[in-house]
Amino acid sequence: MSSDSLENTDWSPRSAGERILMLIKMRGAMTSAALGAALGITAEAARQQLVRLGDAGLVEFSAERKGVGRPSRRWQLTEAGAARFPDTHAALTVQLLDIVRDALGDTALDSVISERERRTLAAYRGAMSDAATLQDRVKALTAMRSEEGYMAASWQQDDGSYMLVENHCPICAAATACQGFCRAELAVFQEVLGSGAEVRRSEHILAGARRCAYEIRPAGKEVSAD
Repeated sequence: MSSDSLENTDWSPRSAGERILMLIKMRGAMTSAALGAALGITAEAARQQLVRLGDAGLVEFSAERKGVGRPSRRWQLTEAGAARFPDTHAALTVQLLDIVRDALGDTALDSVISERERRTLAAYRGAMSDAATLQDRVKALTAMRSEEGYMAASWQQDDGSYMLVENHCPICAAATACQGFCRAELAVFQEVLGSGAEVRRSEHILAGARRCAYEIRPAGKEVSAD
């Protein structure tokens, strides 16, 4: 089952896999046996569906031991799985942005974005105050972005540069309505990584990519313009 088969608007459970996602969303972590009983199917049939959902990155399990015997697997939604459900907060955020723009003008909206950028920058700087090297700062930034729901990962490439990727965007609705949020985030990355780094966004969810990706090069190494 592909994760693309579940839309994030006008969503309703139809297939067994979709009903499993709904049950876990409503009840929290569940075993395959409990899911099978709730759906009126066997535990093995539920387990097969869970494996497919796991391969699609929508569910994951943790082992729980009760008494003797093998520990049971309790399945829960991943961040990607949770994102398959309608997000009324996203709709509210977009509505509020529209109200600010319509009632107060673009200047006021720019002020909101600038204030968010200022607060984010202060928080990131505080969190990486002990990060002495560019590698340390990239690792710290990756950890902070993951904590914020971006499902971030980073690694060093053969040429000494770094890649930072974000597999989910929790502010996608707001960024779609006002791309100033994305410009502000790129500026924050450049600022907290320091003058010893050059940052370029190479993939962008809002441009149709599966993820956002950033190339981070030590200053002085050639990097193309964004």
